[in-house]
Amino acid sequence: MKRVNNLYDTIVDINKIQLMYDKRIKINTKNKIKLEKFENNYVSNMIHIKNILENRKYVPGKYNIFLINEPKIRLIMSQNIIDKIINHMVSEYFLVDIYDKTLINTNVATRRKKGTSYGRKKLKEYLNKMKNQDFYILKFDISKYFFNLNHNIIKKLIRKKIKDKDVLKILDDIIDSTNKEYINQTIIDIKNKAKEKYKYNAEIVADIDKIPIYRKGYGLPIGNLTSQILAIMYLDELDRYIKEQLHIKYYIRYMDDGILIHEDKDYLKYCLSEITKILDKYELKLNDKTKIYNIKEGFEFLGFRYFIKKNKIIMKVKNQTKRKFKRKMKTLYKLVKENRIEYEKLLQVKNSYLGHLKTGSSAKLINNTLKKYEDIYEDLGIFVRIEDY
Repeated sequence: MKRVNNLYDTIVDINKIQLMYDKRIKINTKNKIKLEKFENNYVSNMIHIKNILENRKYVPGKYNIFLINEPKIRLIMSQNIIDKIINHMVSEYFLVDIYDKTLINTNVATRRKKGTSYGRKKLKEYLNKMKNQDFYILKFDISKYFFNLNHNIIKKLIRKKIKDKDVLKILDDIIDSTNKEYINQTIIDIKNKAKEKYKYNAEIVADIDKIPIYRKGYGLPIGNLTSQILAIMYLDELDRYIKEQLHIKYYIRYMDDGILIHEDKDYLKYCLSEITKILDKYELKLNDKTKIYNIKEGFEFLGFRYFIKKNKIIMKVKNQTKRKFKRKMKTLYKLVKENRIEYEKLLQVKNSYLGHLKTGSSAKLINNTLKKYEDIYEDLGIFVRIEDY
């Protein structure tokens, strides 16, 4: 593919900036206070963004770094509205337009008309094609993926397709934004505070301890759209090698998780050794979740456990998710009954879980769990059936 030049000015367009805010940022930003402050000075903010971009003066702003614990403990690095708009503009017009069409179809994370639903659909399709024979699944999991992406490697990959110096400059600045000293200090501080808060919950404290800090020259900001797109393109060589050189017909990658399906276990062992070699080239390592499974024992992917029973594909919720769902519902219902939180908070968390659980064979789990708290519903004058979800 010929390297693209004269690209930068495509984002210096007030109409595109406004459209990006209206169609992407405004409807997806949960912090309404941020939105209100931005809209109080809407016109001047739009002009300010255009001027920054036009004058090539953009410098990534400071991240708001915090932890969330739904559905698990995770680090988030949130941007202000102006940074979000610019990040989305850069993603849309410099990365998606150029790179998305070059990726394999089953690299499914963070892509239009792809995502977890598409990944699960393709997986069920592949399992149905293989279910009449004995076969194996190589599931690989890359250790601390976002924190270990090499800045120099990313920049070299970008330069294979983009020539425009202004585009390269703004992308380099976003990539290098994790090198700022305040980021690691903030991560350390919030981890210490969170460990103190959850000191009586060993499982949560263990999850907090697993959150790494950034090495200089490595890692992408957690939460940026640019980070997600750069992360899916980072291992395009691996995807193509698996499909074109190893000739694995049934392969899916969702960011740092991948599965290869094949009837020969020894060949999958060979594939694993080849995958490891390519990951070494990109300075990445597999973690201990990487394993070759026989379909008879089942395997986990994209939040569910898959196995074949009586020639039918079964999707079951992971045991860890079941435990967290039950424990969370017990805690939240107790807080509602004691008037310590509003019912809307419970509903928000519950619906987040149910959106995931209903994808698999989870009706019994949901019914049995929620049935324990019918008295809360009665107190609130609410009647709920599983069909509502």
